[in-house]
Amino acid sequence: MRVTSISLQNRVVGAGGLCAVVFTALLAGCSSGPSGGVQVDDRTHGRPNAPVRQPVTKGGYVVQRGDTLYSIAFRFGWDWKELARRNDIVPPYVIRPGQSIRFESSARGTVGPTPVVTQTATISPPLVIGQPTQASKPPVTGQSSTPAASSKPPVATAPVSVPAVTRSEKGWTWPAAGPLVGRFSSNGSLNKGIDIGGELGQPVLAASDGTVVYAGSGLRGYGELVIIKHSDTYVSAYGHNRRLLVKEGQQVKAGQTIAEMGSTGTDRVKLHFEIRRQGKPVDPMQYLPGR
Repeated sequence: MRVTSISLQNRVVGAGGLCAVVFTALLAGCSSGPSGGVQVDDRTHGRPNAPVRQPVTKGGYVVQRGDTLYSIAFRFGWDWKELARRNDIVPPYVIRPGQSIRFESSARGTVGPTPVVTQTATISPPLVIGQPTQASKPPVTGQSSTPAASSKPPVATAPVSVPAVTRSEKGWTWPAAGPLVGRFSSNGSLNKGIDIGGELGQPVLAASDGTVVYAGSGLRGYGELVIIKHSDTYVSAYGHNRRLLVKEGQQVKAGQTIAEMGSTGTDRVKLHFEIRRQGKPVDPMQYLPGR
């Protein structure tokens, strides 16, 4: 009986030891830190950084060197005409560094101190395309690459021979050849256009007739960017280029080469293409011809 009792005690101690080992292992697993956590999948990988929509009921934006009224409107998702009206900016829509652009409505004749949006850049119209585009000088800062003098006409360029292109019923043509690697998302935090894959240096084409109103790299997440105004309603944008071949104020035709495809501001060679209607991104696939 004594032997049996000792044996039983050993079994109990052995079981308790096993429980202690298991309990210790569980504690170690719980305190193992990040290596034991859930892996987060970055779903924005491979996409341009989406422009961050700032509150438009309060605050404002201080014009930086190289900004245009069009680029500011594009950055914050505004219709450029409405932004000009709200800030009493009249044709030819010249803005200057240090100027405060407000987004909120204010009482007539009273504009109080404007809280400033310190973000320097974040990186979405056819005429009914086919109609002639009325030449208009893009709004520029005094330091922009385009002369700020309002009396000067848009940049004069030699006639460009543009090959015939296939247009959709709405008047648009594809801005580049290549596979579709990213689609439009109506969710404002995701893709505001489409992404077209291709080769480094491949031609990027104007999707419709219009006037270049921005050419630069001041909008974060878009790299080297071109914005074309097609009418008072529509603008289009072409991002991640390797090299820009047009200047602000230059008039272009559908199918004209405006840039070389690249990977600036992103992780692969592609064209990020957007169409915006009255400042709001729309799905380019609803405007482009079928392939």
